[in-house]
Amino acid sequence: MKILCIGHVAYDITIPMEQYPIENTKNRVSSRVECGGGPASNAAYLLGKWGLETYIAGMIGNDLYGKRIKKEFEEVGVNTTYLEMNYEQETTSSFIIANKETGTRTVFTYRPNSIKMKPITLTFEPDLILVDGQEVELSKEIIKKYPNAISVIDAGRATPEIIELAKLVNYTVCSKEFAESVTNMTIDYEKPNTLRELYRKMESIFKNNIVVTLESKGALYQYHKQVKMMPSIKVKAVDSTGAGDLFHGAFVYGLAKNMSYEEIIKLSNVTGALSVTKIGGRFSAPSREEIKKVYHDFE
Repeated sequence: MKILCIGHVAYDITIPMEQYPIENTKNRVSSRVECGGGPASNAAYLLGKWGLETYIAGMIGNDLYGKRIKKEFEEVGVNTTYLEMNYEQETTSSFIIANKETGTRTVFTYRPNSIKMKPITLTFEPDLILVDGQEVELSKEIIKKYPNAISVIDAGRATPEIIELAKLVNYTVCSKEFAESVTNMTIDYEKPNTLRELYRKMESIFKNNIVVTLESKGALYQYHKQVKMMPSIKVKAVDSTGAGDLFHGAFVYGLAKNMSYEEIIKLSNVTGALSVTKIGGRFSAPSREEIKKVYHDFE
C-alpha cells in the first residue's frame, strides 16, 4: 500500500512550562524541544515509523529547519521526493508553549501567505491520500486524478477551502471545533442528543464517512447506522501538540491494514492519547511496541 500525505510542513519549537506564563513577565526555562511538525507531516512521520510506504508532499525552505525536517522523514523511511525545497522562502515555523500542568498547548505559527507548492507529477499511484487543507489546489488535483485511492482529510480549521476539500474525500476526520463551527451547533456531553444531532448535520453536509475527534473524550463516529462515541484511554497529559495529527496517522494506518472500522477508531484513540504523555508533537509519536502494551491485538 502506497500512502501520500499532502499539506503543512513546519518546524516546531516547544517550550515546556509548569504553568502558562503571566503576561508581561520574564521567564527562564531549562529545556526546549525542537522537531518537525504539521498535521499531514506528523501523520506521515508516524506511518513511516510504523513501516508503511509513505510519501510526503509539502514545502520547506532551503534552511536549517528545512534540512532537519527532511532528515527526520528520511530517518523513518518517508519518501521525500515530493517535499519541495523553496530557495526563496523560509521554512514555516511554529512556537509552542506546552502547559505541563493542564497538558494543553498554545501555538504561534509563522507562514507567509505567498507559500504555495508547485504542481507535482507522481511516479506512482497512491492507494491512500491524506490531506490537511494546507495545499488546497494540489490536494484537489490529486484526489480527482486518483479516484480509486481512499482519501482522508484532517479538517482542523473551518475555512471555506477546507470545507470544500472535505466534500471531496471519502473520510472527513475533523476536530470538535471544526464540526461545531460548520454545523453551528455545540456539543454538550450531558445531553447525548447534541452528539447525534451534530453528527447527522455533518453527514448531511459532507455525505461521506465522518469522525469527530473529541480530545480526551475520544471520538464520535457512526457504525452500522448508529452514532457512537468511543472513549479514549486515561493518561496524564503534559503536551497535546500533535495528538490530532497522530490520530489521523493511525486512522490511515488502520485503513491501509484493512482493520475493522471500530478497531481503527480504537487504534487512533490509543495513539493520540499516548502522544500527549510526551513533549513535542513529532517526537511524541508512539512506537508500535508502545501501542501493543495498551492495544494487545495491534499488529
